[in-house]
Amino acid sequence: MNRSRMLPALFLLAPLVMTACGTETPEDMQNANDVNVAPNEEIESEASASENDEVSQENEVEETSNEATHTENEINEANEPVEEEAADSSNEDIQIASATEDLGSLSVHFIDVGQADATLFEFDEATILFDTGDYSRNDVVNYLHANDIEEIDILIGSHPHADHIGQMDTILNEFDVSEVWMSGATATSQTFERVLDAIETTGVDYYEPRAGDIFDVGPLVVEIVHPVSALNDLNDDSISATFTYGDITFLLTGDAEQNAEQMMVNSGYDISADVLQLGHHGSNTSTTEGFLSAVSPSIAIVSAGENNSYGHPHEEVVTRVEQAGIDLYGTHVHGTVIVETDGQEMNVLTSADGTVSPSSSGGSSGGATPADDPDPVEEEPVEEPATDLTPSGCIDINSASFDELQGIIHIGPERAEELISLRPFNSVDDLTRVNGIAAGRLGDIVAEGAACAGGSS
Repeated sequence: MNRSRMLPALFLLAPLVMTACGTETPEDMQNANDVNVAPNEEIESEASASENDEVSQENEVEETSNEATHTENEINEANEPVEEEAADSSNEDIQIASATEDLGSLSVHFIDVGQADATLFEFDEATILFDTGDYSRNDVVNYLHANDIEEIDILIGSHPHADHIGQMDTILNEFDVSEVWMSGATATSQTFERVLDAIETTGVDYYEPRAGDIFDVGPLVVEIVHPVSALNDLNDDSISATFTYGDITFLLTGDAEQNAEQMMVNSGYDISADVLQLGHHGSNTSTTEGFLSAVSPSIAIVSAGENNSYGHPHEEVVTRVEQAGIDLYGTHVHGTVIVETDGQEMNVLTSADGTVSPSSSGGSSGGATPADDPDPVEEEPVEEPATDLTPSGCIDINSASFDELQGIIHIGPERAEELISLRPFNSVDDLTRVNGIAAGRLGDIVAEGAACAGGSS
């Protein structure tokens, strides 16, 4: 059952606000140039002047001298805080440099979760989990338990597709989570509904970060570089952020595609990084040449399932990364990939050896239109047949319901609604009438074999 909710955005983890601090001059500080010191009055020499007058004049001069001395002392005292503050500022610079040298270890786990995403940041001061794997598995939950993780300071769902927030509800119920970040985009899936229920039931703090937000999480600086606002596209609304630890920076972009990447490049935010997780599982919808050049990583990591049906990572993306001289790791080849850093050096640990190459199964990376990931609306395992199918066992694009249509690759809620409005279709090839479906995506739909028109594919 679909429900519409509005979750309050709680700004309890306040963004870091950088301010310029100046030195306030005390109100009682006087400027030496403003001090009026009375000049010696000309005294006419008269033979009849009394001795008392001379003594009085000497006292006046002495008082004037004392007044000037007192003024100078006031100025010196007023300047002391300025000198002390300058010394403090110098000490702060020394402490910052020392802190970089004394950082503990940060471990970033790109967890092998099949055709899904989950990345764990683990360091002494905090634990952050970026995406939570697929709804049909428990591998992220099991990985956290196996690594003795009990508390998660920030739980991030880059966007509400079921292969990114799939185990978020279980994690909220089984672990001590301080705060949840989500993009603000909504979905109609049961997975998304369960996540909303878990957020409300646990009472966890909830926040929707936006580009420009900066957070200090212990020594880790998290800067949001996308989105500026909702784009009404689940993938392009993906939370994208840099995670900087000392001199080392990681960039994660969820399923952000070419449009979102171009916005990041044009934003003026610093998106350069040492480690880049390839967007959208290595799909050619993402990791454009311009974006890769702007990020300029030395290491790239792709999270994809072994022998996945979408052909991820796509050949042109792998070639682009290799030609840029970037070391490429993939969870479908290397298993879980862990990058360890002390803020200055990096060390990459893998569960298996191998070389990332384009996937040879399923999907299509050719054609003018990039292939797309599925929009997992779920909620039954893939091997179980959906209800209300035609006798041939396919999903009839001329009669299937709104929910059933979303069982076809590349058909999400918006396309399902448009597809229904464009009926009837003479064949599956006619799906190119639907906005966003061209040769590449149509090739994926035909290869999947789930769709038919009136019982014929």
